[in-house]
Amino acid sequence: MPADKIPLALIAGPTASGKSALALLLAEQANGVVINADSAQVYRDLRVVSARPSRADEARVPHRLYGYRDGEDICSAADWAADARTEIHAAHDAGRLPILCGGTGLYLRTLIEGIAPVPEIDPAVRAAVRAMNADQAHMALVSEDREAAQRLKPGDTTRTQRALEVIRSTGRTLKAWQAEKVGGIGGDVALRPLILLPPRDWLHARCDERFDKIFSDEGITEVRSLLERNLPALAPVMRAIGVPEIAAFLHGDLAREAALSAGRISTRQYAKRQYTWFRRQPPADWPRFEEPLDSSPVRAELVEALSFS
Repeated sequence: MPADKIPLALIAGPTASGKSALALLLAEQANGVVINADSAQVYRDLRVVSARPSRADEARVPHRLYGYRDGEDICSAADWAADARTEIHAAHDAGRLPILCGGTGLYLRTLIEGIAPVPEIDPAVRAAVRAMNADQAHMALVSEDREAAQRLKPGDTTRTQRALEVIRSTGRTLKAWQAEKVGGIGGDVALRPLILLPPRDWLHARCDERFDKIFSDEGITEVRSLLERNLPALAPVMRAIGVPEIAAFLHGDLAREAALSAGRISTRQYAKRQYTWFRRQPPADWPRFEEPLDSSPVRAELVEALSFS
């Protein structure tokens, strides 16, 4: 390992794949600090619903960027990446191994590869674009950025709006901006990544088990507290997996069993999207581990592979 590079372990994969438990073992054996890379787990409002590490686990080794933001404080990928850089350097300066752990691919990509230096969007442009329905926005994109329109499905509202507001506000396509990414730490670290992609049936069973735990008195209390704050419906914390389903139960729109079923389905669908992303998007030389993390020898072998000692 080059002397001028910071050692950095990374454990990524879909929800319920065993990332947190593996990161905890690695941190205990390698004098590490676990740094959250999950977009829901940044919010202090959602300890149970976001399946954050327990207080007991957090007491075993240092954990950073878990529950450190209020639900009203939107955390963008760039915001998180800046905070993660700080924590990585702090862990290294303290003589500890920084360990990234999470399933938000955009967060990890932004941290490692950098971010496109897109200027602030003109508020008037943004308002006009956001006022369009999905079909209107996509038709406008066909005229103004045909290549982006061909890549994006008409129903992909968020990405379509982003591409349209960027070209209208800056005069350049989003793809052109993305070719000039800045701020990535990829060249400054000695990275040891691991992507967990266990068998889907095993993962789905774990997803169901996880949501059953989320739909507890504690999880319901968390969502009730969020609803009492009257946060915007589109706030990321309000759209976290489990929040809409539990909110529907609290509002009386779904019976308990129906809400539980809907939450299980949402969790499995989210895991499927993550699974697809982590199979295809990260570099091909990042190891993919495709077995269940059910046995201690398997976990010990993976910890050994991620250690820098």
